[in-house]
Amino acid sequence: MNNQPDIGISEAESVVMEVVWQRHPLGADEIIAALAEQQAWQEATIKTLLNRLLKKGALAAEPEGRRYRYSPVLQREAWLRTQSAGLLDRLFGGRVAPLVAHFSQHRKLSKKDIAELKRLIEDMEK
Repeated sequence: MNNQPDIGISEAESVVMEVVWQRHPLGADEIIAALAEQQAWQEATIKTLLNRLLKKGALAAEPEGRRYRYSPVLQREAWLRTQSAGLLDRLFGGRVAPLVAHFSQHRKLSKKDIAELKRLIEDMEK
């Protein structure tokens, strides 16, 4: 699978990608059904988003009879890496510590979150 982390996808397009990342290949009807549970989008809107994602190279479509089956070209991990790096660069000068400090000051971290952060730091120190 081609790994293209520089593909820019919108927030709405990322919702469609999440469905395809979870299970693929999928037909448009399956994507529409999955999104109907979480979005109040019209079928035409979803098809427009699918076409945008195809043009950007984030999705591939393979014909199956009279319909297409969609699969991701853009891998979720690559997209997450690009998105998180962009967030860190734009808002925190590329540094993780200020991001964690911001969340600890403005959002209550659960005991589970704190334990996980400690574990991650311990793993990085090894």
